[in-house]
Amino acid sequence: MLERMWRSVRRSGGEAAPEGMAGPTGRPTLGPAVFSPVGVVRNAVKESQMYGWETVESRIVVRRSLADALDGIEGFSHVIVLFWIDRVPAEERGATRIHPMGDQTLPLLGVLATRTQLRPNPIGMSIVPLLGRKGNELRVRGLDAIDGTPVLDIKPYIPHYDSVPQATMPAWASEVAERRLHPHAEDLA
Repeated sequence: MLERMWRSVRRSGGEAAPEGMAGPTGRPTLGPAVFSPVGVVRNAVKESQMYGWETVESRIVVRRSLADALDGIEGFSHVIVLFWIDRVPAEERGATRIHPMGDQTLPLLGVLATRTQLRPNPIGMSIVPLLGRKGNELRVRGLDAIDGTPVLDIKPYIPHYDSVPQATMPAWASEVAERRLHPHAEDLA
């Protein structure tokens, strides 16, 4: 199977691979990747927003030809949604280092060490509660994607595989997460 995958990548053409990115035969493996969305997000959010996604309910309308591919998803409480952040202009995706959330008090980091939308490949990922399924539509809450966003893939969230209890992160990220979970904690001190 891996050899078939390498052949497929090699056939795609593409530019010469950077050092360390050659396949098992020494040929380049980097080429264009082409995706066909499996569906589209439908919700009331028409413009990007940094916060407030927790209560947003969305419908993921899956292509009718893939409705059967959803069979059994109802048994899972959460799903992983991969989507294309298609409204970020290409010129805004050129930065390689940013301050997370645009906050100058946070360290300057490489974009791949952040959760920014301003990525070389604007692929978003959210783990969201699955509220229900009706035919080729899923209802979810908390999906941080605006109305009309193409959905690339949907996967069931399986805690045994997807949860990493020993995961760690830098102190600044823990502090930001704590502030978002408890925004008025400083008022109580």
